[in-house]
Amino acid sequence: MAIALITGASSGIGLATAVTLARGGHKVIATMRNLDGAGELQKIVSAEKLPVTVAALNVDDDASVNSAVGKALSVNGSIDVLVNNAGIGGGGSVEEVPLERFREVMETNFFGALRCIKAVIPGMRERRHGCIVNITSVAGRVALAPQAAYAASKWAFEALSECLAQEMKAFNVRVAIIEPGVIATPIFGKGRPVPKDSPYPHARRQTALYTASLTKPTSPYVVGEQIRQIVEGDSWQLRYPVGPSAVPFLKWRASKTDEEMVNLGGQSDEEYKVMVKREFGLDVVL
Repeated sequence: MAIALITGASSGIGLATAVTLARGGHKVIATMRNLDGAGELQKIVSAEKLPVTVAALNVDDDASVNSAVGKALSVNGSIDVLVNNAGIGGGGSVEEVPLERFREVMETNFFGALRCIKAVIPGMRERRHGCIVNITSVAGRVALAPQAAYAASKWAFEALSECLAQEMKAFNVRVAIIEPGVIATPIFGKGRPVPKDSPYPHARRQTALYTASLTKPTSPYVVGEQIRQIVEGDSWQLRYPVGPSAVPFLKWRASKTDEEMVNLGGQSDEEYKVMVKREFGLDVVL
């Protein structure tokens, strides 16, 4: 049995991971910014009598992270697994997204995870035991307009994770990167509206692509199951693309030159629809 602390566990991948690990017999500390959002998780925990403790943790705040991790350590003695899942979206063109929004996305998706990592690794290093699972995205390896803020935060998180994995190897602490494709989570309903007078077509095209992709939704429990396998296994594999769209999308990007990717951004709507149908087999409505 492992003691696992999960961030962003009120919904989506975080909730699914908390439930999946708890069903596997692991003790879970499911954290979230606002405990008012714990209703769905608590219903499952209560119905199934799962070993889950819900706790407040705001990854944007040093004191909140240190307090939550400190309480978890005092109660349990150790944290064996950290799942860095808390994150926010950040779509929109570079011109139209305020600089402050770029900072917000980087604060949560990168610095928030870094805070949690720094809070748990001293204990893991000293015990020479632990597993850190960082949830990035295929957007952490593919920069596609209009995701500059989001992709930048995930690329940074991927780089941090790769360096961390090298550092922690000597102390027998595993680091794994989860790269979900399109997964049916609430994040897709939290996007900011596209300005009506925007000269950029990329946001509405992305929305149309996600809408088409989600006609056959992939459950976040697919990600939770992959994380359970990592926690219960002993593999030192670093990256795990997860979901039916993840590997095909990464292969698609690898098949394109940088210049071809740039040219995609200049397509007309009709050219874009033809490309999506040809490359992904999806019908988008623009």
